[in-house]
Amino acid sequence: MPHVKELLETLEYGPAPEGEELAIRWLEDHSRRFGHFVGGEWTEYDDAGSMSVQNPSRNAELARMSVASPEVVDTAVAAARKALPAWGKLGGTGRARILYALARQIQKHSRLFAVLESLDNGKPLRETRDLDIPLVARHFYHHAGWARLLESHAPGYGPVGVVGQIIPWNFPLLMCAWKVAPALATGNTVVLKPAEFTPLTALLFGELCARVGVPAGVVNILTGGGETGAALAGHPDVDKVAFTGSTEVGRILRRQTAGSGKRLTLELGGKSPFLIFDDADLDSAVEGVVDAIWFNQGQVCCAGSRILVQEGMEETLIARLRRRMENLRMGDPLDKGVDMGAIVAPVQLERIRSLVEQGEAEGAQIWQPSWAVPAKGCFYPPTLCTGVSPASLLAQVEIFGPVVTVLTFRTPDEAVELANNTRYGLAASIWSENINLALDIAPRIHAGTVWVNCTNLFDAASGFGGVRESGFGREGGEEGLWEYLRPVKAPAPVAWLRERRKKQGNVSADEGRDAEGTAPTGLAPFPIPGEDSGSGSAALDRTAKLYIGGKQVRPDGGYSLVVTDPKGHPISEVPRGNRKDIRNGVEAARKAQGGWGATAAHTRAQILYYLAENLEARSGEFQARLREVVGASRKDARAEVEAAVERLFVYGGWADKWEGRVHPTPFRNVTLALPEPVGVLGLIAPPERPLLAAISLLAPALSMGNTAVLVPSEPAPLLATDLYQILDTSDVPGGVVNIVTGGSRELAGVLALHDDVDGVWAFGSAELAREVEAQSAGNLKRTWVNYGIPMAWDDPQVAQGPAFLRHATRIKNIWVPYGA
Repeated sequence: MPHVKELLETLEYGPAPEGEELAIRWLEDHSRRFGHFVGGEWTEYDDAGSMSVQNPSRNAELARMSVASPEVVDTAVAAARKALPAWGKLGGTGRARILYALARQIQKHSRLFAVLESLDNGKPLRETRDLDIPLVARHFYHHAGWARLLESHAPGYGPVGVVGQIIPWNFPLLMCAWKVAPALATGNTVVLKPAEFTPLTALLFGELCARVGVPAGVVNILTGGGETGAALAGHPDVDKVAFTGSTEVGRILRRQTAGSGKRLTLELGGKSPFLIFDDADLDSAVEGVVDAIWFNQGQVCCAGSRILVQEGMEETLIARLRRRMENLRMGDPLDKGVDMGAIVAPVQLERIRSLVEQGEAEGAQIWQPSWAVPAKGCFYPPTLCTGVSPASLLAQVEIFGPVVTVLTFRTPDEAVELANNTRYGLAASIWSENINLALDIAPRIHAGTVWVNCTNLFDAASGFGGVRESGFGREGGEEGLWEYLRPVKAPAPVAWLRERRKKQGNVSADEGRDAEGTAPTGLAPFPIPGEDSGSGSAALDRTAKLYIGGKQVRPDGGYSLVVTDPKGHPISEVPRGNRKDIRNGVEAARKAQGGWGATAAHTRAQILYYLAENLEARSGEFQARLREVVGASRKDARAEVEAAVERLFVYGGWADKWEGRVHPTPFRNVTLALPEPVGVLGLIAPPERPLLAAISLLAPALSMGNTAVLVPSEPAPLLATDLYQILDTSDVPGGVVNIVTGGSRELAGVLALHDDVDGVWAFGSAELAREVEAQSAGNLKRTWVNYGIPMAWDDPQVAQGPAFLRHATRIKNIWVPYGA
């Protein structure tokens, strides 16, 4: 008789299928034909142009869904707009009760949701049952609490309005919860479009909304393809668009919504590094790789698809990975013993195959386990790629499948360089038993989330989102709430722009005038050297220069702009900066950013105080300049200089007090939410309040560790050029502040296009806002614009404080487990 140990080593796992009868019965109750959930009711199924919903593990049709036409989108948006006032008046307690009820219903019907998700998506039941659905419920519980607390936590803020939400197919119900829960908690109404491949659990969620008493129109669910998503994002009565999906579609949405006044958040692709240092627990790291890249068949935006292992560990790691891969089980997603299920659709399966073949043609060595994948269905085996270079296709392109590459590094600095050698910045995972090393590396990696000795951990209390071309904005946690809130005293941008267009007859306010970028060139009447200045001596040419890298420099193009007083009399000339001048300014800012961002917050505070002191010491000169250039009265000139000094002091105070927090995630870990600088910011100052507005932009940016390229007020740039000597004498390192005078729109467009600029703040006309948002799509940099809405720069409640600091920082969440 075999020994028990022998049995355990040879025992074959038998099938452990989960019953699908409940899910099938739900489908049959709907005759496997679905309309849309609009205004609290189901629309009739429309067979014209309908789409098939497939079970990818069996290549069999599950149901058919209607495709929302533009007219149906109109109806859904109108229903959401109609429901908005009553939903807001329900108050935090009322909304909290409904969110709590949704969480309870999801728990009560968790098995139905889990099975339906596995049938629809192809992921293993073990993942939907044990990970996805509990986290869905957790999001609604968590945001039920926020709904009740918001009135006291965010006074003066209210809902953005009607939110269009477009979600992907890899986590259908979880993405629904990530977006719907914070939107409802903050008083918004929603029109949700699930992915065309996986709409079923979102439709079931619509039924739950009706069951628990979500008021009609608060949640609307439309099915369809890309055309439906485009119609929703472009709808003129949608106030915000929240999208999770590919970077390519994210760029399209950025351009489509540019200048519309719509708030936009994007959670896009990734090519996340998985760093293994030579002191790591290698067995744990191997299991981490399994969770990082073969979880959900690698169809995870933050999948750890690039293993970076320290030299000397590579051979051992690869051997252990191959042994582990041989023991993975792939098959029917409803089998509770299966590790890997099916790829979501044939088109995605073909993409994975094609990219792996291209990588192999480039010279990569491809290894797959010896066992065969199921013959029927969309299955692809776990794949290990070695012999790849950092610039190769497999190391740079998001494959979105169970494919991982292995590269090596020698030193921690080289590890950071390789980790950041990507256009993405969504997540990263660090494996080391040396916590000092791990916490030194984590802040240096360009990513929104960093896991230490763990991977793919998520929670409603911790925000998630990316940097670079992985998008902007956060979902979850306190930082995710601000994406759905706006100041109630300020006009709603979409509605304000709509009224503005009506008054102007759809004619741009910028047509036919020289503002923002079309200032005249050529010679103009102006005192030149040699002319009698009236004092018996020849006038000196005091033309200002640009300020780049801590030095005054001449412009590249050799052109100047005439500065006039309010009566049109020439006062001076300033350089007309061009693309090369912006390039030089950005290079100087990038060079200075690492040092300035790493400077102690206390030191940054002292420099801001020093700036304030030096500006105050020369108050008389700046007051005189304001009277000369903008015709300010003595009282107004004095008030503007005093306000600028005060603003510097305020942000000096904030520099070391805008703190992070520890998120209470329900794991044995500390989740650190660290504010970090955005990076290099392009700042476009408005025409009005030339000194105060420039300081109002510079001060928060500098206090949080950003470096800046400032384009000052176009009609009154001398207030910024007069700052050169103050910057020189206030210990501001060279390159931290760079000032390029010229046409605002012309230079704003260059900054928005520049791939080494991380964010642009542009305050001016609606056309300026449109151009900045559209041009920013190249590297999907963050933007902050005012769409021409008047800004009260004199009002500290409006023009200074936490809103500016939130725009000057981004949150990095670092997950650090603890315990033996």
